Amino acid sequence: MQYVVVELPDGSVRSIRVSVLATGELEIGDETHVPADSFAQWVSELERECTPRWIWADTSIIYTRLLREGVRIERAHDLRLARAILRNNRWTNRSPFSPLEDSERQEADSWNCPPPEISDALFDTSPAILGDPIAEYRRQMRVLGSASPERRGRLTYLLAAESAGGLIAAEMTHAGVPWDVGIHDSLLSQALGPRPAFGIRPVKLERLAEQIRESLDSPHLNPDSPKDLLRALNSAGLDVKSTAKWEIRDLRHPVVPVLLEYKKLHRMMTANGWTWMDEWIREGRFRPVYVPGGVVTGRWGADGGGALQLPHFVRPAAVADPGWTFVIADAAQLEPRILAAMSGDLAMASAGRGHDMYQGIADAGVVESREHAKYGMLGAMYGGTTGVSAQVLPKFKIAFPRAMDLVEGAARAGEQGGTVHTWLGRTSLPGHFGNTVEGDDAEFSQDRRTRARSYGRFTRNFICQGTAAEWALLWMAGVRQRLRKMTLETSPRVANPDALGSIAEGDTTAGPFRPDPVTVGPHLAFFLHDEILIHTPEGIAEQVAQAVHDAAREAGHTLFGQTDVEFPVSATISRTYANPKS
Repeated sequence: MQYVVVELPDGSVRSIRVSVLATGELEIGDETHVPADSFAQWVSELERECTPRWIWADTSIIYTRLLREGVRIERAHDLRLARAILRNNRWTNRSPFSPLEDSERQEADSWNCPPPEISDALFDTSPAILGDPIAEYRRQMRVLGSASPERRGRLTYLLAAESAGGLIAAEMTHAGVPWDVGIHDSLLSQALGPRPAFGIRPVKLERLAEQIRESLDSPHLNPDSPKDLLRALNSAGLDVKSTAKWEIRDLRHPVVPVLLEYKKLHRMMTANGWTWMDEWIREGRFRPVYVPGGVVTGRWGADGGGALQLPHFVRPAAVADPGWTFVIADAAQLEPRILAAMSGDLAMASAGRGHDMYQGIADAGVVESREHAKYGMLGAMYGGTTGVSAQVLPKFKIAFPRAMDLVEGAARAGEQGGTVHTWLGRTSLPGHFGNTVEGDDAEFSQDRRTRARSYGRFTRNFICQGTAAEWALLWMAGVRQRLRKMTLETSPRVANPDALGSIAEGDTTAGPFRPDPVTVGPHLAFFLHDEILIHTPEGIAEQVAQAVHDAAREAGHTLFGQTDVEFPVSATISRTYANPKS
């Protein structure tokens, strides 16, 4: 069953049952109007009856509403996420996204924008145009149906995975990462000194600031001002054009180590300091806001909390609840393995058997050391042209011809302004560098070549990073399904939202209780590109760790079928969020 959900201004919902015909057209079924205060219960009942697929505008909005009401769903189709994939796709005929009528064009184009914010104005002279979910779903199915059968199958997987990612992102924000603010404060105080009053530097930062002023003979210098700091450095005879760490770290001057330490501690305070803790730790949980598909390659972004830049120094503050623990899982050298699988390079696949692909390449005699293997692989995927990468790439071309042909072909396409695609069909945008014409001056021609090469490096990596993001989506979706099954098996009453007592504690005397369908059992709590954090009861942690491995194997098989490439993951059980590689 598929239900298109249309949110109405009064908070109620119009639900239309639909079916997708073999032709790609929609067959419209019964329509139901659900009052706002009954929506969550209505969804919960349908989930128990038939596990439908919900088609709606934006998972981050409507599913968040359901989670707050204690309702978890299994499947959805996020129209905004799907539109972002299909509107630039080169495997399809995208004409249904370009209606001829002005009124229809405005409605269709509204799906390319974020959902409109609620206005506080009494009268809005230019009200936002709201998209019609039925019309948009029909357009998307027509576009999808225009692809060849094989490519349609891949794109269908991609849309399903992207929408599953939207569900997982909402669930992780809802669940949050258990966080001990006492440990966080201790970590900050140890590094910076006690928490100061607002607007005052911590004592250790102020001490370093004084040393910087003395070294640069600038008694009134504010080291937080790039402009003032650059002037002071230049006045001290240091020929730098910026205050960036990479530009000053090799200078020979007593101020350098002090300034680098200041920058490190200042970054610690501003990125994850006391202000961050006050804003983002609520009810003992860190709840960042994820943006699935927020990067052009399909990688996730963050819209608050710095979820994708959580430094290791602060992770000890993530502490599992009493009786619970973490399973910290990390995919080993994911992008190189993706390259081997996409290209079908058997030699690279063979070198990747085992947990350390770089060591496998060195052991095969391709290069002298593991370090050279790592730099060579990074050069292959990112277009390295200097240093160790440039030295070992010729050896890679001999040892792994199919893999190197794939990335170099992607680079050439980008340099020529063309597009490339991931394994499941996410398409890059064409490059624009201007046209070379007779009479162009040398500077303009050089600039065009530089931009073309730069875009070639982007498309070279796009196919690897984007397909790795697809693998990660499938991996998380597989883990999510397995964790849900464990929850139902270990706490069968979770399926009944009217159960009495606290299921998590086994207390049946506490009165009516509506269990949280996400956090009552093992659940995904955090995601960082190829690393996941699962919060789980201690008694089933080993079972959860095995589920992580099983889901990784399934993700590789789903993407590439029978492949010689292994996708190993590590799974560490720990009550704190330690570095899984340590």
